Amino acid sequence: MVFIKVREGEGIEEALRRFKRECQRNGILKEIKRRQYYLSPSAEKKRKREEAARKRRRRKTRSGGMGRLAAPRPFPGPGEKL
Repeated sequence: MVFIKVREGEGIEEALRRFKRECQRNGILKEIKRRQYYLSPSAEKKRKREEAARKRRRRKTRSGGMGRLAAPRPFPGPGEKL
């Protein structure tokens, strides 16, 4: 559960903003959305598999599509052939 203390001289808008930020950091809203409806165990496993695959693709595209094992090739210096 998330608790915040309203600081002295702090407006309610600022305290509410801090509360929302803390909820987002703790993943509370994500958990609420996930529990809005029942998922069977097999559907839950499928969802997790698809999410992991999506994360892998995202990581691969961010790293230039070379994967983890490929080392970057150095550029040739002056006078060297390509």
